[in-house]
This record gives sequence, structure tokens and C-alpha cells, in this order.
Amino acid sequence: MSAVINPAGVGRSGFVERYAPWSPAQAEAARAALALVAERGIKTVRLAFADQHGVLRGKTIVADLLPSVFRNGCGMTTTLLSKDTSHRTVYPVWSGGGGMGMSEMTGASDFVAVPDPATFRVLPWAPHSAWVLCDAYFQNGEPVPFSTRQLCARQLDRLGAAGFDYLAGIELEFYVYKLEDSKHTIAQSAMPSGPAPDVSVLSRGFQYLTETRYDELDPVLDRLRADLVALGLPVRTLEVEFGPSQCEVTFGPVAGIAAADNVVLARSAIKQICRRLGLHATFMCRPAFPGAMSSGWHLHQSLVTRSGGSNAFMSTNPEQALSPTGLAFMGGLLRHAAESCILPVPTINGYKRFRPFSLAPNNIVWGRDNRGAMLRVIGGADDPASHVENRIGESAANPYLYFASQIVAGLAGIEQGLDPGPAVDTPYAPGTQLLPRSLVEAVSALRGSELFAQQLGRPFVDYFLTIKEFELHRFLSDEVTDWEQREYFDVF
Repeated sequence: MSAVINPAGVGRSGFVERYAPWSPAQAEAARAALALVAERGIKTVRLAFADQHGVLRGKTIVADLLPSVFRNGCGMTTTLLSKDTSHRTVYPVWSGGGGMGMSEMTGASDFVAVPDPATFRVLPWAPHSAWVLCDAYFQNGEPVPFSTRQLCARQLDRLGAAGFDYLAGIELEFYVYKLEDSKHTIAQSAMPSGPAPDVSVLSRGFQYLTETRYDELDPVLDRLRADLVALGLPVRTLEVEFGPSQCEVTFGPVAGIAAADNVVLARSAIKQICRRLGLHATFMCRPAFPGAMSSGWHLHQSLVTRSGGSNAFMSTNPEQALSPTGLAFMGGLLRHAAESCILPVPTINGYKRFRPFSLAPNNIVWGRDNRGAMLRVIGGADDPASHVENRIGESAANPYLYFASQIVAGLAGIEQGLDPGPAVDTPYAPGTQLLPRSLVEAVSALRGSELFAQQLGRPFVDYFLTIKEFELHRFLSDEVTDWEQREYFDVF
């Protein structure tokens, strides 16, 4: 186990000041965090970073070490960047360059996790503990090129250079089950994936948005609401969805990287709170149960002008659903939908959701307030809340990659003045381009994308696709019929 480190060559200033200096707001947040630790008697702090799948990993330190970590970061093994969703290491880390051709990753060496104090939170369900999100740097001070949070931040910077900030509202669907058997015997602790837990439903479902079904889940949803609000998350609604034990949480619009941070924190919080209640929460898209419905992630997005703080998508023309900027952004989302699809839909299971006449998209089209279309435009002329809802995502997606996919494609649309074409009233009609029908097709589409290779970097694209292809290889060679259930039901 690696400890809190002070890398060689760092003098009094410390690693953070030398290589990853904080903004004045972050420095103030660090001071506030240390004061809160003393005031609340916090005993431990969880240093977390979102891995390539958007799953939080990290270390827990005693609170007395937090000032040192704020100066120097914390060492964590680079093998965490090499895992697929079974937590199996994909790359041959003992070969030269850690199997990735990078000397910094040779021999399972450490990277430095640098905390972002603006993300510091006390955990309501574990009040002796706090949580802070970290970014990944090599010990020479270079950002780790496979860190998805930093990759997203770079795309946000590109958008800022074009004069815009990114505003995102979130709808996440998920399931909460009663945990009947966690499958924790020695024989069931298999590698790479043991059997999925045995569960039962908390509500029978199919009575969408009925008060009676909500009341069945109220004890759980009210606890989730209270703890998510206590974390400072902008909760708008907690609802019952269509499937048995299916729920949805929505968050109000937040600008920039904080909106993605909120997703990784919310998913982790919901899973942890439910587990302490003897429940099992999962963001797996389509659990392998009779009557289970797919869970999606609908991303509501718009751009805000940096010069005046106005909605850059709002139209002033009654004949146009969005402004020219908004239409061009949407044109980019449509033009590059296939090649970017693996970023909002990264699992084998997620492609089971793309079915016609199911309130999920399968064609690359847009519509005015049409829930069957991939892109749904909400608002209209002179409506300051005008925005685009992308309905493509699955709830298990890495939010940093989901956001990055939208910014890369949308900004390309703005730069090229792309026309999204006319809105459709029949989003499932034949004759339009289909979204990828499987993870195999999505891998191929991204591998052939010049735009995403340029903007995300060919090394990152190859790295990410290697991990997904390893996942596909195990799926195609696995004789066990419940592969997806074992793979995704617990991890997401």
C-alpha cells in the first residue's frame, strides 16, 4: 500500500502548489474544509477519483493527514487505470511502460491523486467521514492522460475559449431492491465476477407516477432525498418510474464540471445509503428480471454566453426552435452521434435499451418536445429555459465522458455551422440513420472517428477502446448466461 507522498524534488511548496496550483476559490475551500473537519470532529476522509468507468475508487485517510494531502496529494497505484468493469487488469503492467508504452506506468508505479477541495463533503450516512474528489497526476507533475475528469475539464476550457459555459440538468433512472442474499460466501467470491446478489422488489411497478406506488417507496426515497440534499446536491424530484422498484432522481441545472461531479457523488451515495438499509441500488441499464424496464440518463443541456450570461440556445425567431448557435450545436450532436455513442452508452447491456416505441431512441433524429427522438428540444422563441435534452445515455455512463462527447460534437457543429435538418414527429419511422445496435458497432464507430481522436487524443481513444474490447472478448467467450447481471448489477 502506498502512503501519502512528497515526490522527489519537491521543496517547501509541495506537489500541489508546484504542479497543480489551486484557484483562489479552491484555496478558500481547502481552508473551509480543514475548519469543518475540526468543527465536526471528522475522523476519516475518503480520497476518491472517478475511474475510466465513472466508478469511484480511492483511499481513506485519517483526518489528521488532510493538511499534508492538501499540500502533496496521495499516491495511488496506476493499475487502477487499467481495469475493466470486472476489476480485472487489462494491460500487462509488468511489461515495459505498463503495457501502455508510458514509462510513468511501469511496474504498477504510483500516480498522485490531487484533491479538489471545492468537492469536499461530509457524508450524512457516515458523519465521521468526509469525501473529496481528486484528479490524477504523474509524479513528474504531468496530468494522467487517462483521467476522465481532467479530459472533461479540457473540453470545458475549449468551450470557454469559444465564449460559452456548459449548463447541465440531470435525470437519472435506477432500481432499488430489497437485498435477500448478498452472495458473500467464500465459494461465491469468484474472480473476475461472483454471482449477482439475490433481490426482491419493493414495489410491483407499472403504475407510472401513481401516488400509491410512490408511497410504497417513500421510506427509502425520503431517506435518499434527505441525504442527497445534505450533500448539497440540487435535487428537484424523486419519482417512481415504470418498472418494478424503478426510481428516478432529477437535479437542477449546474454549470461546468460540478454537474458531472454531482452525478458520480449521487450514484455512489445512493448505493451506499441503500446498502446500509439492507437494500441494493443499481444503475445497470436493464436488469435481467421479468418486467424490468431500461434505465436511462436524460441529459438536459444548454450553453450560456460568458459575455452576458444569457442562454445561447434561446431563439428570437418564432419559426425556429433554437437560436442559430443552438441549432448548430444540435447539428453536431446528430452528425457525430454514432461515433460518440460509446461514451454515453458504454456497456453491452446499455444497447438493449435502443428499442422502437419505447420512449428510448434508436434513430438519429431530433424533435420538438418528442420523447421518442434522440434529441428533444424544450422551449421556444424568447423562452430563457430553452435547451436540448439528449435521451441517448444510460445511467451507468461516466459523466465526464458523456459531457465531453456532447461538447466535442456540439462545438464541431458550431464551428462548421451544421444544420440539424427538420424536426420529426415520427422518431421511429424507417429511413433515418440508426444508432449503433451493439457495443461492437459503437467500438467500431469511435475507432474510425477523426474528430474524437483529435479532441480526446488518439492515445485515450485507443486506451478506452482496448478496455471495452477486453470486456467484449470476455462476454463473447463466457458460457454463463447471466454475464451481464454479474458484470453490471453490483458495480454500477
